[in-house]
Amino acid sequence: MKYLSILLIIAYTSTLSAQAPTYISAEQAVIKTIQTLFDGMRAGDSTMLRSVLHPSAHMQSSFTNKDGLAVLREGSVDKWVQSVGTPHDKIYDEKIWSYKVRVDDNLASAWTDYSFFLGEQFSHCGVNAFHLVNTVDGWKISHITDTRRRESCLKETPDAQKDINQLLDAWHQAAATADEDTFFGSMTADGIYIGTDATERWLRDELKEWSKEYFEGDSAWDFTPLNREVYLDADGEIAWFEESLDTWMGECRASGVLEQTKEGWKIKHYHLSVTIPNDNVDQFLPIATPSSKKKQ
Repeated sequence: MKYLSILLIIAYTSTLSAQAPTYISAEQAVIKTIQTLFDGMRAGDSTMLRSVLHPSAHMQSSFTNKDGLAVLREGSVDKWVQSVGTPHDKIYDEKIWSYKVRVDDNLASAWTDYSFFLGEQFSHCGVNAFHLVNTVDGWKISHITDTRRRESCLKETPDAQKDINQLLDAWHQAAATADEDTFFGSMTADGIYIGTDATERWLRDELKEWSKEYFEGDSAWDFTPLNREVYLDADGEIAWFEESLDTWMGECRASGVLEQTKEGWKIKHYHLSVTIPNDNVDQFLPIATPSSKKKQ
């Protein structure tokens, strides 16, 4: 009887586990809804498309016409579903590179960067701006506005870690070879550089002016990265990092912030510091501490 009870408990627990729904956040549910829309496009399946569209959904496109004027064109959801929701010789493949989702109560918005392909052939790119509402049947798309262009388009899945490491390595190399254009072109216009001296805090163009004489030579300064860790926010628009550098001052540490822009990743903040072993701090303090603040 004892063993029968144990078996029944195990069976009951297993049944509860099998029946328990997998929890997903509202943001994940919104993304899944949008993904279903594009899966329906790729499959040419109008039923799948309709399943995630609100009955009163509407769509628009924003673009610049041949005369250079901004145009907002109203589209027909029914005609769009009929057009893309049937099988095609070439798959309608809208690749989504990123999702920026915001949710409040039963309203959600999502901004997605995309590139559109007809089979393997690239067509155009832009962004989709979605509005979604939560209904008794789940999240439904109530509005879509897209932009369309053929310039500055991604054509393969970006690798942010790789791109950021390449940018930072090239940035240090630019200083080592006095490549002024690459060095300052890698920073945002409002980028900040904090050096090792307490007075060294510059905006990008202030640093450019201060360092002018250094970049007129064969090398401004030569810092070699030893190691680096890169971190990304959930939207993939902001990154921060920490790195160690081999320099004429010995091993230095640095940290910084990067921002994703239309031209790619740019350095928005960089903070360089000299490392002092704890055992040498007492020797360092008389140099680092202003005389007026030294301990009596």
